[in-house]
Amino acid sequence: MSIKPTAPRSGFRYTAQRSMDQAAEQGNAGAARSRWSKQNAARIIAALVLLGFLGWCAYGAFGPDAGTVQALPAQGALTLAVFALAIWLWVFSPVGDTFIALGAAVVLVLMGVLPEADLFSSLGEDTIWLLLAAFVIAAGITATGLATRAAAWIAAGANTPRQLIHLTTGVLVATAFAVPSTSGRAALAIPVFIALAKALADRRRIVLALSLVFPSVILLSAVASYLGAGAHLITSQILATAGHEGFSFAGWLVYGLPLAFVSSHLCAELVLWMFTRKEDRAEPLAVGIERLQQYSPVPLSGPLTVGQSRAALLVSAVVVLWCTEPLHQLHPAIVALLGSLLVASPGYGSVGLAKALKAVPWSMLIFMAATLTLGTALAGSGAAEWLARKVLGPVEQLGAAAPWVFTVLVVVVSATAHLVIQSRSARSAVLIPLVVSLAPGVGVNAVAIALASTAAAGFCHTLTSSSKPVNLFSEIEGIETYKPADLLRLSAVLGPLMVLLVLVFAFWIWPAMGLPLFL
Repeated sequence: MSIKPTAPRSGFRYTAQRSMDQAAEQGNAGAARSRWSKQNAARIIAALVLLGFLGWCAYGAFGPDAGTVQALPAQGALTLAVFALAIWLWVFSPVGDTFIALGAAVVLVLMGVLPEADLFSSLGEDTIWLLLAAFVIAAGITATGLATRAAAWIAAGANTPRQLIHLTTGVLVATAFAVPSTSGRAALAIPVFIALAKALADRRRIVLALSLVFPSVILLSAVASYLGAGAHLITSQILATAGHEGFSFAGWLVYGLPLAFVSSHLCAELVLWMFTRKEDRAEPLAVGIERLQQYSPVPLSGPLTVGQSRAALLVSAVVVLWCTEPLHQLHPAIVALLGSLLVASPGYGSVGLAKALKAVPWSMLIFMAATLTLGTALAGSGAAEWLARKVLGPVEQLGAAAPWVFTVLVVVVSATAHLVIQSRSARSAVLIPLVVSLAPGVGVNAVAIALASTAAAGFCHTLTSSSKPVNLFSEIEGIETYKPADLLRLSAVLGPLMVLLVLVFAFWIWPAMGLPLFL
């Protein structure tokens, strides 16, 4: 008799569970359709805007002003059309950024806007060689485990969560001079974070704060070094192409390092304030090097190995030579090539040249070369000058307030552009040519505003898809890190703070250091 009621209840539970599963599947399918519909609608709206822009360019080239100095040159119209289409594809197409940039450059060559030599010579630019050699040096340093060991030793000296967060921040800022990409620095820092997270497994909110600090500081501190991001080299090259003075390693360091230091530690303190409680910050830490060693595959104790000592000496020598270029007149790319040969040499180096070259992100280098070609086309075809005149009309009417309004607008757009264009280098390739062309017309120093725009673009924390470091730290196996809601919460405060901080540097601090904003 006891069996009779059991069977119906069991069947009922099965039926109810199946209904719930079906409902969940239908809900997921509905959510997916909703997301697809929104993305499709955004693509259609953006395509209509693109068509309107292309029509505006055609009117500027072949309308009433055709044949006058006010008209958009035909080659300029073609360049703007290709450039606008490339932006649309960067935003809405699943095709890789490098493929799109290279394809746009080839189209400009085929249309006669650019000579073939300009496209091919872009791969031979000194900035490309500088970055290539820097990646080889970074591969040698990574192979020795020096960076992981140094970071762990410094973190192990912290006695409180605040000390741990700020010591970690200081180490991450320093890595901007050793590894020439934010994604490379993130990959280098992940083993350190995993060791810290496992050693602090019972301090959940501290681990959450660390998971936010690591990618945030990696992104914000990139501005410290000329090699901190490919966007910096693109900015300098575009300035030089437009006839302005580009940046040297030492010059970028002078203006970028103070901003990187302040913004990184400000972000660290903000994360502490927003994601930990007073009792979390008051409770002491006990993270010794022995405890960290339990969770790290890299030896963290004992004397430095021969390879680590040589790597430390090499990177110190290379950075010093970069910073003292006016004294010895050695080009930074030559210094980097000498360092790369040394780090890969059979008797002294820590990594074979073939292995180091495999670690070089060739796609990124080709992307940089292609975007430099696009920037050259915008300037050489007259497209940037015509667009500057059209945009400057309303701004110039503001009179004395025009330089201030223009600067604020550039910084705000640069800081929010990551919501549309995920690649930092692509954002610079889009924004910097226009900013450099527009600046003189409103009395703004093109070099200063290009630096401000590039610095503001370092804020790209809002979504997990906004940057590679944020994406890498969002999902680490076996460790609970941040959720999308945590990123949105942090960005709502950090974004306005970063805009304000960059404006303070652009208006007052950099001019006091010798880089005036206004002409």
